[in-house]
Amino acid sequence: MAQRSRSPQHPDEAPDDRAGLDRRTVLGYLLAAPTLAVGVWVGADALDGQVAEAAVPSLPQPEDLFDLGDLQNLAAAPTAGLISVQVHSDGTASFAVPRAEVGQGMTTAVAMMIAEEMDLPLDKVRVTLADARPELLMNQLTGGSNSMRSIYLPVRTAAAVARQQLVSTAAGLWDVPASELTTRDGVVTYRSERSASYGSLATAAAGTRTTPVSAQLKSASQFTVLGTPRGRVDALDIATGRKQFGMDLQVPDAKPTMVRRPPTINGTVVSVLNTNTVRNMPGITDVAVVSHGVAVRGATFGQCIDALRALEVTWGPGTVDGESDDTVLAKLKAAALPMVVPPLLTERVDAEFTFAFASNSPLEPDNAIADVRSDRAEIWSSLKVPIVAQREIATQLGLPAESVTVHVVEGGGSFGRHLFHDVAAEAAEISQKMGKPVKLSWSRTDSFRQGRTHPMCVSRVRATYALGNVLSYEQRHTSVQTDFGHGLGEMITATAAALPVAGNLSFAETIFELTQSSPYDFGVTTQLLNEVPLRFNTGSMRNIYSPNVVCAQELVVDRLAAKMGKDPVAFRRAFLKDDRLRAVLDKAAEAGGWGASLPPGVAQGIGLHAEYRGGVAALVEIDCRPETVNRKVKDGVTGPRVSKALMVVDAGFAINPRGLEAQMMGGLQDAMAMCLTSSLHIKDGIPLEGSWDNYFYTRQWNAPLDLRVIVMPPTTGKPSGAGELGVAPAFAAIACAYARATGTMPTSFPINHGALGFEPLPLEPSTPQSPTDGLDRAY
Repeated sequence: MAQRSRSPQHPDEAPDDRAGLDRRTVLGYLLAAPTLAVGVWVGADALDGQVAEAAVPSLPQPEDLFDLGDLQNLAAAPTAGLISVQVHSDGTASFAVPRAEVGQGMTTAVAMMIAEEMDLPLDKVRVTLADARPELLMNQLTGGSNSMRSIYLPVRTAAAVARQQLVSTAAGLWDVPASELTTRDGVVTYRSERSASYGSLATAAAGTRTTPVSAQLKSASQFTVLGTPRGRVDALDIATGRKQFGMDLQVPDAKPTMVRRPPTINGTVVSVLNTNTVRNMPGITDVAVVSHGVAVRGATFGQCIDALRALEVTWGPGTVDGESDDTVLAKLKAAALPMVVPPLLTERVDAEFTFAFASNSPLEPDNAIADVRSDRAEIWSSLKVPIVAQREIATQLGLPAESVTVHVVEGGGSFGRHLFHDVAAEAAEISQKMGKPVKLSWSRTDSFRQGRTHPMCVSRVRATYALGNVLSYEQRHTSVQTDFGHGLGEMITATAAALPVAGNLSFAETIFELTQSSPYDFGVTTQLLNEVPLRFNTGSMRNIYSPNVVCAQELVVDRLAAKMGKDPVAFRRAFLKDDRLRAVLDKAAEAGGWGASLPPGVAQGIGLHAEYRGGVAALVEIDCRPETVNRKVKDGVTGPRVSKALMVVDAGFAINPRGLEAQMMGGLQDAMAMCLTSSLHIKDGIPLEGSWDNYFYTRQWNAPLDLRVIVMPPTTGKPSGAGELGVAPAFAAIACAYARATGTMPTSFPINHGALGFEPLPLEPSTPQSPTDGLDRAY
């Protein structure tokens, strides 16, 4: 098979000084403010669009031409200039970023952008999270690995304009040419004769009216901060316990609040038999019926748990009563779209893969604070789409949107959960009914049984081949309906005219088409989604559809390679369309020692994935020997263990290589869990899992002792999305390694889903009793 090549970069993505972002004049605004404040102007040239050349024999898929990140950038472009960097009299710069920090290191990357363009020490940059800002329209959504892609140019522009204004101000005060001034470490210097700190110039540099100004962005060759590995700006606070998450916030008179929940998903309250008795329990101040339960407010969370467990409630039905893994799977298989390429004079590979429901519970329990008054409301919560939250909570409360203030707080993880504002809306409902501020926390059991889940799905694949070529590749992905009512749907509606997918596709189908594409020249290629409208509480989890779709794809690629007598790496290399992805594959095979001699039951696997304008190759080694599979770990699920892993990533331009490495490591942990151990078991319309003890996410005893990440040199002039990029290829690599180690291709995930491995918690009361043996378990 002759290698085919596609240009590795769009003309606007050339590295160093050759194009676009690395050395261009940018426009901004000097804003009226007491000290220096600047905004930015961003036009259509800031979009991250990329037009792929048609490959032979596979035609471009929609994601090749215009992906989900392009959609988000297009929707955000009209308001991308409504951000500002402020310089203060103490010499610091501050920026309220309209994105959510949930542990991914986004605030560190933004601080690096500002420090770079302003020639300011990193520790003098303060990055906070912006409250809901309705004027930003669709420019305040954190998801789809889009934050760095969308704000890289606007933030750098604002910082560059601020630096330029400080220089111009100093030049005017000293009556010298601005071109003869230099900046370093927050100081403007004229030769060796005069200098002034940014802080001393901040007031004089401030504008009295909004004025357009211009500045020059640095070229990549001038970078001293961007592209260098940096620790998190909040690392010390994290290590010393000073970092504040939602659960740590204290708002006057916002007392602990919890909810007794139904034994089915979305059940409702018919009656409460002992309200007064519970209200008179120690510490309890209020009891109120809410949409999906009974809320109790008390002096401590422990008292709330005692009270909600004491409630006697009659429940109405839920929305998926009677559903189970088996019933859902049957409906999915019945709804699968047909293949259209007949295997007439060709050989074929047919395969079907099942992926169980999965929880996207973050490590920090879902929580929110709400203070609702008759004429206004104030909300504090970790929210990835705060504008939608503000609007919908205002409607729910019967208040104008401008009367509802929504504060975005840092969250202890997200995995997609914080795209929805369920907990914030529930806190607002409770506060309104009780007439008091509340600090609502869901229990772990609430999160697993009543929270959002990644839906069960089935992926069918057919590939035909003949004479050394793959002639067609068809994938039919059938899923329980995914809820995209968190803001992405509005983006799709607003940008419909620009989308390369036509017809009356649903929001989910559109997102599927804008995120999924095969990286291989496999002839006639189609990947389609169909949904079954079951009313589970669903949502997109980290990497949305890609982990399941890519796992199925890469397992079939290995089957094709075996059928055609090819080495899996050589086969992939021959059929890849993209030079950048071929480069990460080659690096992974070389650095990971592909083809090493391994004992029986131990094998390597490789997985590839390109998305968000970046690419990753994952090479893993898995140990499926009986002595490993059957090892005993207290309260743990063991089974096969990934013993070695290598992630090779091309993220275009890595803003913070250390942060990118952490993202790849996290993606691998997710992948190991999804492939081997973690899932939800549905019985009688509700998950049996009720805690992290039941939900076997990757533990230390399952993680590889040998894990490396290689960040490729810059290939483009701007960052790709990377927060979710590593999950899919790592999932696929582990599955492929398992197939080679055992001689059997896995078709149901996670591989241990058939074994329950725990005794389910009771469905009622919905929250287990408070632990009494904490000291016994302390180290």
